[in-house]
Parts: sequence; C-alpha cells; structure tokens
Amino acid sequence: MKKSLLLLFLVVILATIPLITQQGTEFGGADGEAEEAITKIHPEYKPWFNSIWEPPGAETESLLFALQAAIGAGFIGYFIGVMRQRNKQTKQEIPKKSKHVTH
Repeated sequence: MKKSLLLLFLVVILATIPLITQQGTEFGGADGEAEEAITKIHPEYKPWFNSIWEPPGAETESLLFALQAAIGAGFIGYFIGVMRQRNKQTKQEIPKKSKHVTH
C-alpha cells in the first residue's frame, strides 16, 4: 500500500512540475509541428486529402485524445490482468498434476 501511494505521489509530482515551471507556454501537438516543418521545407506542398470532420474546438480534440488514451489504458490493463490470472492458474495446476504422477 505504501509503495502504491509513493508511486502515485511521484506521478503527480512528475505531471505538475512541467506545468509549474513552463507557465505561459503553449503545448502544441505533433500535427501542428509537422505541418509547420513541412511548410518550411516545401512551401508549395498540398495535402493529399482533407479531414472528414474537424472537432469544433481544442477542448473537443483534447477530450477525444484523452478518451482514446483511456480506452487504450483500459485494454492494456485488462490484457495484463488476464495474463496474470492465467499465470496464477497455471502455477496452481502444476502442483495438482504432479501429485497424480506415478513413477
């Protein structure tokens, strides 16, 4: 329990330090950075296609990104839980099988 609380505390600290030390800055996404770099390298570049739907604002885009991250984290957590449970069951079955083996 103490270890979990310590890890949680460290995560909170690591997440808040950049927000405190980098005040007044804009945290842009990789898409904006890529578009800017491409425009500098090749100003006449035309995109191959346009987005089907653009979110109405930055908040909606952030919400969708957070939702995607939460779904991914849930999937990874579920997978790890299933694998741990299988591992526990396998370890429990091995001693049972070894009792029935006759030499």
